[in-house]
Amino acid sequence: MVAMLRDCIYGQAVGDALGVPYEFMPRDTFKCVGMAGYGTHNQPPGTWSDDTSMALAICDSYRELGCIDIADIREKFLAWYQDGAYSCDGLFDIGNATATALRLGHGLSGERDNGNGSLMRTVPLAFADATDNEVRAVSAITHAHATSTEACVGMVGAARSLISGKRAREVALAYGVDPDKPRGAIRSSGYVRHTFEAALWCLANTASYRDCVLLAVNLGDDTDTTGAVAGALAGILYGMDGIPAEWLEVLRGKDVIERCLFR
Repeated sequence: MVAMLRDCIYGQAVGDALGVPYEFMPRDTFKCVGMAGYGTHNQPPGTWSDDTSMALAICDSYRELGCIDIADIREKFLAWYQDGAYSCDGLFDIGNATATALRLGHGLSGERDNGNGSLMRTVPLAFADATDNEVRAVSAITHAHATSTEACVGMVGAARSLISGKRAREVALAYGVDPDKPRGAIRSSGYVRHTFEAALWCLANTASYRDCVLLAVNLGDDTDTTGAVAGALAGILYGMDGIPAEWLEVLRGKDVIERCLFR
């Protein structure tokens, strides 16, 4: 299982890093064809963002404790937020809801607090012995509305279906995503349900890791998160051997990733 977790995390980190230079850019105003740098956040090529940092914080907590401990995960989120832990060079991007929730000490539960800030970090929970209620509780550290918590439960379920060997199209349909929707009908904003749909749609409409994450990033807008979630799922499906070697070579922070993996 540790090998597939590594596939997932590297898949997420690479997809995240591909999207970082283009975050907030409208669809079809750019074209991502490989690992670039600078752009929106002025980061070197191969730099991943808060999406992967927070996923690694969850992994590290489970690695240390062998269980889902909400207080410990929150503390590790704070170590990232305040001290730059689980990052390449420190924090350079954080969602408003996540920052507010970490300052307040509890998740936000309003209808308008349903950004993708908990979904982006949730796929690694598919490899932990996490119940649905524990997945909800991890989401609720920052995003406590049912729309967000249930999206996280669904994403963990989708990831576990892929781990069990189910095909991408079958998984997408099982979780309410229509693979036959045209590209123009797929939204790539920061809304949690948009990211959920976009990631599974990209996975179901491609046949390689490369094509999946490039399709995801080129949807535009929240490029790093769409790339990260689609990349995590594609990492499960295609493995590290499916990730282009030239992208892995450029990827930064591999030592941080390796320290956080659990068995």
